[in-house]
Amino acid sequence: MRVGVPSEIKVHEYRVGLTPGAVREYVTAGHQVVVQSGAGAGIMANDDAYRAAGAEIAASAQEIFAGCDMIVKVKEPQPSEWVQLRPGQLLFTYLHLAPDPEQAKGLIASGCTAIAYETVTDDRGALPLLAPMSEVAGRLAIEAAGQAMRRSEGGAGILLGGVPGVAAGRVTVLGGGVVGTHAARMAVGLGAEVTIVDRSIPRLRQLDDMFNGRVRTRYSTLEAIDHEISLADAVIGAVLIPGASAPRLVTREMLKRMKPGAVLVDVAIDQGGCFETSRATTHAEPTYVVDGIIHYCVANMPGAVPQTSAAALNNATLPYGLALANKGKAALDSNTEIGRGLLAGLNVHQGKVTSLAVAESLHLAFVAPETALIA
Repeated sequence: MRVGVPSEIKVHEYRVGLTPGAVREYVTAGHQVVVQSGAGAGIMANDDAYRAAGAEIAASAQEIFAGCDMIVKVKEPQPSEWVQLRPGQLLFTYLHLAPDPEQAKGLIASGCTAIAYETVTDDRGALPLLAPMSEVAGRLAIEAAGQAMRRSEGGAGILLGGVPGVAAGRVTVLGGGVVGTHAARMAVGLGAEVTIVDRSIPRLRQLDDMFNGRVRTRYSTLEAIDHEISLADAVIGAVLIPGASAPRLVTREMLKRMKPGAVLVDVAIDQGGCFETSRATTHAEPTYVVDGIIHYCVANMPGAVPQTSAAALNNATLPYGLALANKGKAALDSNTEIGRGLLAGLNVHQGKVTSLAVAESLHLAFVAPETALIA
């Protein structure tokens, strides 16, 4: 198969769909890989590194979209990209369609087969292609909160870890999944007081054991959320419903009860955000203020550390991408774990929406992936 890797064009997105190491794996497996010139600059990999791995170098994204059977990216296609997709072409990338009806319409109109990293599952129900970026984003969330809390950035001027004789900052983490766990680890490591709020009692037990009493855990109710954010210096929004829009857990009314200069970091912004007042921002302008509360809502947080995040992402996506390159749509096979995972990741196929969560979020007709593939 001819596999294409265009440069990412989202603002301050420095990751790349395939690293040189991953390209070598594809080439060794018998595939042609075409990489846009400069695509690896963000991870400090020049065109020569890709040539050494066996890739061809294309001068433009247009060449790649026009000449390749499968497109491997990191971020969701932008308008100038989705219009270049065509029937029969495979797209393998993050999509986050639930809060993005225009992209969904573009993919439907293109006739392509679009598989979203964030909804690929394994046989344990985990999200193996989302997990590495969730780990990165969770850790970055605490760094972002600490930066935004500085008085020079408009924050209250609180050091998360405090110092001897001065109270540490208080961090509330909404969601005890991968993002929330890694955010809590970073915050605890800095010496902050940390509370994790989650709706799963078994998960709260796991977290209590994991942190050996170093974090507080609370079952998620409106009362608990309202109380905890009123005490917090930083709130990390880390909730996830795979493929669907994130639930709005913090309303604008609740902001009135927060401390002036407190910080909200919405890691769920790719799925629409879990704060009512959230809107996507970029690394160029990461924050804004609503009712005296600082909002950090960067939609591609891991893009700030591309050498780490691109390597972690490629480690996770490689076996799935190779399966697609080896077998095409036949790789979406319910008889294998990778095939079952790819079926769960199939969001759009030949003009049909094949993810129930996406269809429900966007009020579109749903066709089961198995049905769509044989139609």
